[in-house]
Amino acid sequence: MKIKNILLILFFPLTIYSQDYSRDWKGYFSYLDINDISQGNSKVFGAAENAVFIFDTQTNEIKELTTINGLSGETISSIQYVEENGLLLIGFENGLMQVYLESSQDIRTVVDILNKPTIPPIDKRINNFTVYNGLAYISTDYGISVYDINALEFGDTFFIGPNGSQLTVNDIAVFQEEIFVATENGLFKADVNNSNLIDFQQWQQLDNANWLEIEFVGDKLFIARDNTILYELVGNSFVQRVDYTGQINHLSKNNNQLIVTLLNAVYVYNTEPFTENSVINTLEDYPTNFTSAIINEENDVFIGTQGVFVTNKTGFGILKINLSDLEQIDEIHPDCPLSNNAFSIQATDNNLWATYGDYTVSYNAFPLRERGYSHLIGENWKNIPYDSLLGARNLTKINVNPLKPSQVFICSFYDGLLEVNNDVPTNIFNATNSTFESSSTNPNVSDIRNEGSKIDKNGILWCTNAKLLDPLKSYNITTGEWKTYDFSEIIIDRNTEIGYSSIDIDQNEVLWIGGHRKGIFGYKPNTGELKNIESEEENLPSPSVKTLKVDKQNQVWLGTDKGLRVIYNTEAFFSDPNFEPSEIIILDDGVASELLFQQYVKDIEVDGANNKWIGTLDTGVYYLSSDGQETIYHFTKDNSPLPTNQVIDISLDETNGIVYIATSKGLVSFNSETSAPDITLQEAYVYPNPVRPNFNINDEKIKIKGITENVNIKILDIEGNLVTEAESRTNTKFSGYNLEIDGGTALWNGKNMSGKTVASGVYMVMIADLDSFETKVLKLMVVR
Repeated sequence: MKIKNILLILFFPLTIYSQDYSRDWKGYFSYLDINDISQGNSKVFGAAENAVFIFDTQTNEIKELTTINGLSGETISSIQYVEENGLLLIGFENGLMQVYLESSQDIRTVVDILNKPTIPPIDKRINNFTVYNGLAYISTDYGISVYDINALEFGDTFFIGPNGSQLTVNDIAVFQEEIFVATENGLFKADVNNSNLIDFQQWQQLDNANWLEIEFVGDKLFIARDNTILYELVGNSFVQRVDYTGQINHLSKNNNQLIVTLLNAVYVYNTEPFTENSVINTLEDYPTNFTSAIINEENDVFIGTQGVFVTNKTGFGILKINLSDLEQIDEIHPDCPLSNNAFSIQATDNNLWATYGDYTVSYNAFPLRERGYSHLIGENWKNIPYDSLLGARNLTKINVNPLKPSQVFICSFYDGLLEVNNDVPTNIFNATNSTFESSSTNPNVSDIRNEGSKIDKNGILWCTNAKLLDPLKSYNITTGEWKTYDFSEIIIDRNTEIGYSSIDIDQNEVLWIGGHRKGIFGYKPNTGELKNIESEEENLPSPSVKTLKVDKQNQVWLGTDKGLRVIYNTEAFFSDPNFEPSEIIILDDGVASELLFQQYVKDIEVDGANNKWIGTLDTGVYYLSSDGQETIYHFTKDNSPLPTNQVIDISLDETNGIVYIATSKGLVSFNSETSAPDITLQEAYVYPNPVRPNFNINDEKIKIKGITENVNIKILDIEGNLVTEAESRTNTKFSGYNLEIDGGTALWNGKNMSGKTVASGVYMVMIADLDSFETKVLKLMVVR
């Protein structure tokens, strides 16, 4: 039996067709920094960090390939388009390979290299693809692997180092029936038709240099090493052609032209004879680095760009420049945010803001990030550059004024508080015009570390100011009045509490504040009563509270770097000297265990049905029932489009039921079909209406939106017969009912109480608010 199992493993294909998640998910990846470029006759492919876009040069249309379509979410290192086969080869830094098939739009995942046990994980990087005679020769950090692009399967692997050892291969070219291999330890060549290339002795080593790029044009072979010189290989001799001021990043060709890409310039050469045709230097309006470049038949040069790290700048996607007019520049990339690495996000109705500041787990603000922010308006991104932020660095938490959504306050974890109106930064609050104080003891340094913040129902913005004895500040947005609040009865040493993660406000106007070293604070502004819990003896798993949220039952859920706790009785927190927050005990296969035991909890959000969305640093996203006893969803990199399990922040657009999830490798959203309850039934409606035959009624479901918190819904046929019925807190979502209620939305799968799909006809949707006795009747037409 063991032998049979081994044989099954050996012959089981190491290829998987990736799932398409586009029905319920959307991706919002950044395409501004380009790792690699490839092209076909009428298409240009740009590989960003972990997504690809396809630009049609004839129609100017752009198609995106992301985790939503089945990409892995890992960092892309190389791509290669194969026109005759209609496929795109995608290589990753971890050795994973994926194949995009144009005809079916499927993405095929190939794990042969990734799962190869004899190669260390750090040596599996795919550096390049070279396609010749139906085979893709893959340059990797261990050697050469061969992939049959017709059969879509792997062949041999060549280890060409000393005595057949592993050797980093940077690039490959097949030239005049010989395969030339640029490695970290010399240029190698062999007969490409040799059937025994797996034998390292069949390879001839020409020298010992570190060669990075190789390309042939016509009957000439050009190579670049780890210096500033472009060489031509003549026989077995290296002839210097050009000595540049910087290292060569990339070589490519088109017909008789050679394209040489440096960090700050692109050179185009004619090779018969070898003469410089054009040079494109770093552009004044596009301060960026060049990563790669290609040229097409129309002499359009497409240049991949990448941000300058030291200045926190991003790239500009792909720049298109025609050699006949170097002044005309087109910026090509999908509409996208500034970066994949959002630190904080905030959603409202059809809007989302993202910031890109940062600090360490111990709240160290350095190095300071001079980065702008992004604003998603409907389906379009608006990116606000750092240059317009009035000097505000390390932007973190975002607060949208609920009474004036065009007004946004963004925390700066070094410079105070930035006020933005209609996406125009208008004011920055610091020690000169507010009660903020510098956290530094150096009088010449203004270090205002503002992070945890919240706007209450009265229009008061509550902020925190780290490393002070009076860390709580308030700003009356209407009157402009600032106040400060003393916590010195708890914070004896100003350096003890060096950061505050979040603030939330309960139904009794009590402020709950998460601290880094002092646990959780409860503060009553009306009476000045203050208390905190910070130790394991008080049943707090860690004094570092990373997030907290007050739910709709006025219970405080708090996440630490070592687990989850709940304060069920907020008044007892103050009155009971021995108060302890509670863990949530669940049954896991009949065994009692603590929910999210020792998990690093990054964020907690509460939806319209009082269910909990919880983001963790290494196990993805959990969607829990209101009491935490049931895990409705657990999204990970393996079962969803999450590009990584490292979740940074979550935010809910409760109006539209959209859950935005920011990870360390990009932003995605999930349509939860949940919304916040309305106050009245005045705006209640049902859709789609009419329900047409092509609508998948059982899976996509009919939505009844705009309902209040506590309702009874009856669906009747035209003769007044009851078809189905639901009631809040009874027919809840995920409980298997035909008609389910989740917050401000009800979902009907089109079935009656007998479990049969209803026939064509007109149906009456009768909604009754069980608290106010308000009623509303909607008509629904079903066409089957």
